[in-house]
Amino acid sequence: MKIYTKTGDNGTTSLFGGTRVPKHHIRIDSYGTVDELNSWLGLIADQNIAKDYQTELQVIQKKLFTVGAILATEPQKATLKNGKERLNIERISKDDVLYLEMAMDKIDEVLPQMTHFILPGGHPIVSYCHIARTVCRRAERKTTILYENEPFDETVLTYLNRLSDYLFVLARKLSMDLGVEEIKWIPEKRD
Repeated sequence: MKIYTKTGDNGTTSLFGGTRVPKHHIRIDSYGTVDELNSWLGLIADQNIAKDYQTELQVIQKKLFTVGAILATEPQKATLKNGKERLNIERISKDDVLYLEMAMDKIDEVLPQMTHFILPGGHPIVSYCHIARTVCRRAERKTTILYENEPFDETVLTYLNRLSDYLFVLARKLSMDLGVEEIKWIPEKRD
């Protein structure tokens, strides 16, 4: 299989099911942002962090491929004429959301209570995590626009929402593991 097909040279691309749309279509923007997020997670997992977090991130990366496939499929083309699903893959489930919640709860047990907003940064690994968190929020915003126009399984939205929370908690834990002081944002008083 060749990487280049030349079919997108005119600024369009194919969705799963064959429909061609402009590359700036909200569906493309949605799963493209999820793909960007997946790359950031790969970068975080490549760092010198605990094996448990590398494993969690790889599980999440696989789920993000599922999210991308769901977003790349038009709802009206998701089912074949014989009633079978065109996209024959496992879906994002409530268990996947629970996986993120349980991972956060485990991390949260050892973190100090948060009393203020925290400035992103302190160490490149922590910064990568915060960048991934903001890309996840952007992916969530894009997919909600898509969802308003062409609804899909709402669990995808829940998963992205919970994932951004997970990345915030992970950034805090990595700060702790690396011995980095969290810098609190304390608003300055006006004169």
